[in-house]
Amino acid sequence: MNTDVLLWAVYPYVAVAVLVGGLIWRYRYDKFGWTTRSSQLYETAVLRWASPMFHFGVLLVLVGHVGGLMVPKSWTEAVGVTEHAYHLMAVFIGTVAGLCTLIGMALLIARRRLTGPVFAATTRNDKAMYVVLGGVIVLGLWATVKANVAGGGYDYRETVSPWFRSLFVLRPDPDLMAGVPASFRVHVVAAFALFAFWPFTRLVHAFSAPVGYLTRPYVVYRSRDERSRPGLRPSRRGWDGSGR
Repeated sequence: MNTDVLLWAVYPYVAVAVLVGGLIWRYRYDKFGWTTRSSQLYETAVLRWASPMFHFGVLLVLVGHVGGLMVPKSWTEAVGVTEHAYHLMAVFIGTVAGLCTLIGMALLIARRRLTGPVFAATTRNDKAMYVVLGGVIVLGLWATVKANVAGGGYDYRETVSPWFRSLFVLRPDPDLMAGVPASFRVHVVAAFALFAFWPFTRLVHAFSAPVGYLTRPYVVYRSRDERSRPGLRPSRRGWDGSGR
């Protein structure tokens, strides 16, 4: 078994298996730890800007990757989107989204390091998560800039995308990745490493949704019955006079 088979036919399935198994284990045995471990109470000024920028960038990056990897090139051409138009749009939006994500994460890291209570609540796991996530983002930007700005352009939808889709039909084709530039290959390897690491970090909150709120019963509020609880001072509105 050569290196290409290990990297492009075995490694992705191992990473996804760790992702799924880790999520199941985390939910079963660490349900109370399934949280972002929010530090909003410690500092809000930087968080107010950094968090939306980071999450907005991540969302755009995710949408762009899903579209680029899962939608065949023939489909976009069938609806009138030329390769040149798609390339310009993907490079521009992808670069903006990647920069937003990277800047937002840099601000979050600076906030975590420079704000005492936030830094005190930072674990080794958090630090490792930032390194892996930041590495994936930087490698993705590097691949985009190197191939499409500094280089003559590279159409990954003819190689990486078909290979990625072949994983879903359980017929991986490592030969498709043979001629892919090294920058893209390293980015893919790092991305699957992030998937494997995902369940064991605070990033696990991305798989949570407040679905229970849709069916949760109403919270009933009752006013205090002063006749049944003697000895309490009569309540009054906050704008009432002091009685002087």
